[in-house]
Amino acid sequence: MAAHATQEMVEKDKAGLEAAPCSNTRAWVQSGEHQVGGMAGPRACSLARAALILLLLPRGLESCGHIRISAPIVHVGNPVTASCTISQNCSHLDPKPQILWKLEDEAKQPGDRQQRLPDGTLESTITLPHFNHTRAFLFCFLQWANSPQVLDQAELRAGYPPTAPSNLSCFMNLTINSLTCLWEPGPETHLPTSYILKSFKSRMNCRSQEDPVVDCVPEEGQSYCSIPRKHLILYQNMVIWVQAENALGTSASPQLCLDPMDVVKLEPPTLWGMKPSPDVAPPPMGCLWLGWEPWKPSLFMDQKCELRHRPLLGGASWAQETGLPSSMHTYELCRLLPATAYALQMRCIRSPLPGHWSPWSPSLELKTTTKAPIVRLDTWWRQRQQDSSTMGVELFWKPTPLMEDSGQIQGYLLSWSPLGHQETALPLCNTSELSCAFLLPAGAQTVTLKAYNTGGSSQPTPVVFVENKGPPLTGLHAMARDLHSLWVDWEPPSTQPQGYIVEWGLGPPNHNSSNKTWRMEHDGTVTGILLQENISPFQLYEIAVAPLYEGTVGPSQLTYAYSGKTVSPRTPELHLRNTGKTWVQLEWVPELPELGRSPLTHYTIFWTNAQDQSFSTTLNASSHGYVIHGLEPDSVYHIHLMATSRAGDTNSTRLTLMTLALGGSELHIFLGLSGFLVLLICLCMAVRFCCRPRKNPLWPSVPDPAHSSLGSWVPTNIAEETLQLPSLQDSSMPPITKITVLEEEKKPEPWEASSSSETYSLPTQVQAYMLQGDLKATSTQFQPPSSTSDPVLYGKVLGSPTSPGPGHYIRCDSTQPLLGGLTPSPKSYENLWFQPSPLENLMSPPPSQEDDCVFGPLLDFPLLQGLQVQGDEGLASF
Repeated sequence: MAAHATQEMVEKDKAGLEAAPCSNTRAWVQSGEHQVGGMAGPRACSLARAALILLLLPRGLESCGHIRISAPIVHVGNPVTASCTISQNCSHLDPKPQILWKLEDEAKQPGDRQQRLPDGTLESTITLPHFNHTRAFLFCFLQWANSPQVLDQAELRAGYPPTAPSNLSCFMNLTINSLTCLWEPGPETHLPTSYILKSFKSRMNCRSQEDPVVDCVPEEGQSYCSIPRKHLILYQNMVIWVQAENALGTSASPQLCLDPMDVVKLEPPTLWGMKPSPDVAPPPMGCLWLGWEPWKPSLFMDQKCELRHRPLLGGASWAQETGLPSSMHTYELCRLLPATAYALQMRCIRSPLPGHWSPWSPSLELKTTTKAPIVRLDTWWRQRQQDSSTMGVELFWKPTPLMEDSGQIQGYLLSWSPLGHQETALPLCNTSELSCAFLLPAGAQTVTLKAYNTGGSSQPTPVVFVENKGPPLTGLHAMARDLHSLWVDWEPPSTQPQGYIVEWGLGPPNHNSSNKTWRMEHDGTVTGILLQENISPFQLYEIAVAPLYEGTVGPSQLTYAYSGKTVSPRTPELHLRNTGKTWVQLEWVPELPELGRSPLTHYTIFWTNAQDQSFSTTLNASSHGYVIHGLEPDSVYHIHLMATSRAGDTNSTRLTLMTLALGGSELHIFLGLSGFLVLLICLCMAVRFCCRPRKNPLWPSVPDPAHSSLGSWVPTNIAEETLQLPSLQDSSMPPITKITVLEEEKKPEPWEASSSSETYSLPTQVQAYMLQGDLKATSTQFQPPSSTSDPVLYGKVLGSPTSPGPGHYIRCDSTQPLLGGLTPSPKSYENLWFQPSPLENLMSPPPSQEDDCVFGPLLDFPLLQGLQVQGDEGLASF
């Protein structure tokens, strides 16, 4: 039992090792990446995994199998053949054992062929047609104890033969006194590849080979190697090449023929800037004086050097100065920008002998000299009387460049020369600021201001302190253009000035006379300027403008302007004055206008009920109260007021209130009125429904001629409206007009709706007539149909409209329908003639006495008195 359990544990360990990642395998080995065969990375992982699998082999299988490989290292993609042999003395084998193969992490598979050799050994061979792994392990398994066991393993590698190294170059390094050669190794081979720098001594331009030089083997991963001086013969040619070799082949670079002294590479010189001395004038403007010292081991060599320079700022490219002889050791570099910092570097090479350029020297930073400032100084001052003999002056100035490259200003010098002692100037201020406060000496009216730098001073600007004279401005205005600018305009004085001085700063309560900005306008015709310097939003500014005259300054004018008006920080407080059941009365006290505050344009009242339904209304800015109507009784409302100006909106605090509830008497009155109104509406609808004549919507409304009021009317002039009909086929036979009245209780068929349109094609023209005479007696003969069960009545009208006697009709009580022709039966609401078939005669036969017909006068039908038939073409249908 213990042996069986141990075997199961071994199988689990092996299965875990085969599927475990490399990190876990390294942890199991507890050897680290550098302790498995001296390798790291994937190779150490594979070796560790293979070693652990072999350690877990059961006893009796350690030396059973052996793998032989056709070639352990092949070209990538080439086939690999392997064989696994099991000796016959192996114990615990099945009668017919099966050998399996496994490549790295691939699945196990049987070999291509398995056979037993004459000596009793069992051999299995496998061929990998395309081996594309750069490094992998091949395992041989045997089925033992119902599980595959590893018998042996073999490492397979694939790669490429080395390509010939390229770009071989050598230089003689005098620092380490050796010949150093460099090359490019080429693409990766995936195999251990060695590089050897080979050389031999030669004569006759390397056409003959003499003593070989010791091979130079670089360190692993390096692509350069140095041949010591002891193996070199100076001033003699050498043949040098690089040989690359690995398991798949060998290659060599093109040979290089050279003399070690012809490839000498010097070290860069030491570069410095020459400082001016008291005995030597400084370099001209835009120039630099340089000095350098060659590398000491190369002092005996003739050299030439190159100098390159570029400004430190701006990202400019290098400019190069060539052909500098090393014997000079000094150089004046000109055509540079004044007052500009430059970076300079130098390199040298043997000349005229061949050699290599030295590396560029470290950068040297120098700054060119500066020209004297070329500027115009605009000045402005304020005077304060200290005592009877001393005047305090605060002077301001601004430099205006007169050229594109006017020189950099380092400071300003303000001085005063006593009268009669122009050569002795007393300094009043030496500052880099644009203002100066000083005490003006008694009797002094003129001081001198200069701008200076290391290159000199600008032209002196005299400042004359005189009293304000001349006419002032006639008008001054200012307004905000935006939050960061002010527009100032004025009406010029009566005398045309030479220019204007504009001064502005914060007004009260933040007034500060020492923190003001000023500007000089030299065009006397200008009447307005835009101030954009030192303007902050929503501030009150004090602006002063003074005209400039020749030799004096006119009196200044003051004005105030806000740089932008802000919204009022407060909103009128909303108060409830009165409340009702469906209304509330609100009031508020408007805020007083303030300077710098944007005036209100309107108010907006918002109220919200308990269902979060919001309402609003807009009021003009002069309102101070409002009554909200249409509210619900006994309801809570939230109300707030918003004041709006051009600068923005501000909201008041929210007011919460409740409307009054309805009383008991009011509720009863409201319910009574509502009930009475509903009852009145119901009564009106009932009366209208009962008094309206009933009509059957499914049966058409046909007028009753016998009971019609038209029975008392007769045509006014029948003779005038009588139409003469053309003669018929038989002139002795009067025309017959047939009118059929069908009364039958049946619902209209779907096709009956279209029959009404057929009546418009009748040839008869029906006109309106006025009937006269008392025909009530005869009209009583006509009885309206009693019920739907009565027999169908038919009638024929005989006679002519033009005959002098009254017409007659034939009334038939027959219950049989008229089926004489092929025409369809008439509709229940139509009085139409039937269309006869073509086989019938045009004239109807006279009525016989045998028919159940009753003859009667035509006056029984008052409407038929005006019946006229126009044309004989329609008589064929009678």
